[in-house]
Amino acid sequence: MKRKMFFAFLVMLVLLPVQLPAADFDWMPNFNIQAQADPSGFHARLATRFNIGDAQVNAVLSNFPKPADAYVALRLGEMSGKPIDDVTGQYKANKGKGWGALAKSLGIKPGSKEFHALKRGDDLYGPKGKGKSKAKKDKKNK
Repeated sequence: MKRKMFFAFLVMLVLLPVQLPAADFDWMPNFNIQAQADPSGFHARLATRFNIGDAQVNAVLSNFPKPADAYVALRLGEMSGKPIDDVTGQYKANKGKGWGALAKSLGIKPGSKEFHALKRGDDLYGPKGKGKSKAKKDKKNK
């Protein structure tokens, strides 16, 4: 009996860390698939969402490994009021430390309501404050 409980405990220790981070930014893989399926539409949505030109969209995308990373960087720039070049510089200087560390380096509190909304993907392509979660809530209320 002790052996089974010990084994169950070991399994929990192995699986628990894998499940916890998966909740943060879990929208990113699907976002990348959609962006890669329709690159021109993705470029247009980014340009419209962040009010930037096509040349700047291309520049941003060239500085990040995946489209979702570029989107998060643009949102962090918007949230912090810093230019995308500053965000890109911080991203490259602190690569591998995570989005929370990058947000903090830009003056955004990782525990803030706005950062948590970004982690959930609440603002994908929508105007500030009107993202995916609000649309889901509206559908439920109808």
